[in-house]
Amino acid sequence: MRPSWDEYFMEIVELIKTRSTCLRRQVGALIVKDKRILATGYNGAPMGCKHCSEIGCLREKLNVPSGQRHELCRAIHAEQNAIVQAAYSGTSVNGGTLYVTTQPCILCAKMAINAGIKKIVFKGDYPDELSMEMLKEAGIRVVKFVPDSKIQC
Repeated sequence: MRPSWDEYFMEIVELIKTRSTCLRRQVGALIVKDKRILATGYNGAPMGCKHCSEIGCLREKLNVPSGQRHELCRAIHAEQNAIVQAAYSGTSVNGGTLYVTTQPCILCAKMAINAGIKKIVFKGDYPDELSMEMLKEAGIRVVKFVPDSKIQC
């Protein structure tokens, strides 16, 4: 049996997240358009900067709850990384679909809106209601991934 397109891309996102250097949550993202992969991203420190896996996690040390005080994190989020990687290579993601292992936070939601993402498929929940409200307001179709056993051609 062949996986559906959503299953196929979500399986790839699960592999992408294994590159994450975050000590608290590994997240992977993938941007697709016309069933073609445009860019990938995982959460970790910016290029040339030390990763939390090397120096420790400031948010952990300060007991910052998930979904709060994003500015205290060294890492760029997976969704942000995918959008930036596309821009870095001159690839437009306008009209694309973002696959991500975790519901986007408000920062990633705003970037996805302005990048022209039209659909977001996510797996895990994240404590950020404003993100979901803004994505809905912007007309982005947001789908919580549920594995499907149908054959897709």
